[in-house]
Amino acid sequence: MECEICGKPVSDNPKRTKIDGSVMIVCDECAKFGRIQKAPPKSKFIKTNKKGKKQQNTKKRNTREEPTEELIENYNTTIRNKRESKNWSREQLGQAINEKVSVITRIESGKMIPDIKLTKKLEKALDLTLLEKTGEIDLTQFQGSDSGKLTLGSIVKIKKK
Repeated sequence: MECEICGKPVSDNPKRTKIDGSVMIVCDECAKFGRIQKAPPKSKFIKTNKKGKKQQNTKKRNTREEPTEELIENYNTTIRNKRESKNWSREQLGQAINEKVSVITRIESGKMIPDIKLTKKLEKALDLTLLEKTGEIDLTQFQGSDSGKLTLGSIVKIKKK
């Protein structure tokens, strides 16, 4: 088993650690970046089949799909520039999309990231594109440690470049 952050082999005691909201199996060195978690609880619901044998509950969990659209990187300046090119004030844009002026101000200053619904209203009112399609990332381009396996650490190193 390998550490999900650095890729080093974890032999005897892997740590389940919660780092930024994600629970990962990591080595002792990488465990310091998060909070060590207890073992996951066992399923409380055990069914028995007709023969009297115990059977685990196989209920499907709700799975969230990955978003297919993503807000562009410089959304705030794009919105402000388009609004100014139409000679609209923030009040006029707020009336056009039925939002408060404070919301428009916070979006244009970059202090607020609009949700999908608000982004689509802005796109329609200003006649611009703020959402871009996200595709599958080809993970084969990222090479991991000596074993060639991909780890979170190898992707982070490449993203920083």
